This record gives sequence, C-alpha cells and structure tokens, in this order.
Amino acid sequence: MNTNVNLDAALGVLAFLGTGFCLLLMGAIFLHALIVHKRNRAGKVLLMALIGVGLYAGLLLAFSFISGEKALAQNEEKHFCEIDCHLAYSVTNVERTKTIGSGANQATANGVFYVVTLKTRFDEKTISSQRGTEQLTPNSRVASITDEKGRRSAPSPEGTRALELSGEAGTPFTTALRPGESYTTRLAFDLPVETKDAQLLINEGELVTHFIIGHENSFLHKKTEFRLEPQTERTARFN
Repeated sequence: MNTNVNLDAALGVLAFLGTGFCLLLMGAIFLHALIVHKRNRAGKVLLMALIGVGLYAGLLLAFSFISGEKALAQNEEKHFCEIDCHLAYSVTNVERTKTIGSGANQATANGVFYVVTLKTRFDEKTISSQRGTEQLTPNSRVASITDEKGRRSAPSPEGTRALELSGEAGTPFTTALRPGESYTTRLAFDLPVETKDAQLLINEGELVTHFIIGHENSFLHKKTEFRLEPQTERTARFN
C-alpha cells in the first residue's frame, strides 16, 4: 500500500501528543521553580525539555532520511493515513488544453492547462466490522505540480473557476464519504507549454502534520507523487 507516512499514523500522532503533553508539564514545573526561586530545579527541567525536543527532532529526521520517493502511474492509489488509512487517491485522467469553458466563462492558459481528474475513494477494506457506515470527512488537501526543472505550480484560479462555471469541477476534496463510496475532482494547472515529466503531489494542508514523525509533510521527508501522462490534447475548449 502506498501511503503518505512511513511510520504507523497512530504511533506518530501519539508520539506528537505525548511529547507535547510532557513539554507542557515541564513548562509548568519550570515556571513554578522560577517563582519559588528554585533555580537549580528550573535548570534541570529545562535541560530535560531540551533533551526531549532533541530526541523528537532526531526521530523525525531519521524517518525522513529513510523515506523513499515514489511516482505512481495512472490509477495507482495513494492512501492517506489520518490515524487510519481509509482514503485512497488516484489520477484517472490527464488532459492538455489551451482553453477551458466557453463564451464569457472561458479561461485561456498562459501556457497550457493540465486538467487532472483525481478520484477519492473510501477503501472499505481498511475498516473493522464494528465501525459501521458513518461518514468520514477528509482533512484539507493541497495540490501542486512539479516539472522536470523543479518548478512548482498550484492550481490555476482562472482554470478552476472555468471548470466550476462549466459544471466540470466535480466534487470538492473535503466532501464526506461512507465506506465504499468515491467521487472525482478535476483540477486545472496552467503550465509552460514545454513542460515535461510533470508530477502531481496531493498532501494534507494542516500545519501540525509538519511535526508528525514519519509524515510526508515533515522536514526533508520524501514524497509519493502521481506521474502525469496526458491521454488527450485539445486545442479548442474543454467542455
């Protein structure tokens, strides 16, 4: 299974919460020691806190260094582990086009639009029989494309708006799903015409994920991306 973590997500979250709790506790002891003029105690607590932060940072970097880059082909899935690895994402189609929409709602690319169709699926095989069929709402998602020159591009606001107005945007990323359900989302990126070896990265948008050991968003952690190979190219409009 391709995932956005290389440490069990539950362990990563527990390590983060446990470390945070210990630091808060030591912070309270440190302040109390200063108030009652116990400088020796305050110094020891501060040293323990620094050692704890150092150990945590060391583990975070260690899991980043042993991580590996992956480039997934069309229809290969990447599971997102938000404690449990329920949600799977895959690229099902890529189109190159100069314009999106028509008439007053048409958007024209500065270079060329890459219109990516992304499938979100709630993998029912990742749940226990006791869970039931309650909906799961995904965390925020961030999408970007990197080309062979290392240039990173976010979705085009103009292209996105044209997709929405033409009714081709699909379902928003944060729409809740039940086990076994899926939907597609279309993203538009305005890339240079000469773009080669484009790869799409979908990752979590929450700031806290940058501090979770083994998480793809953590410092120096390598990424699992999607290789973009356009199946169709249109010189007219996408609609």
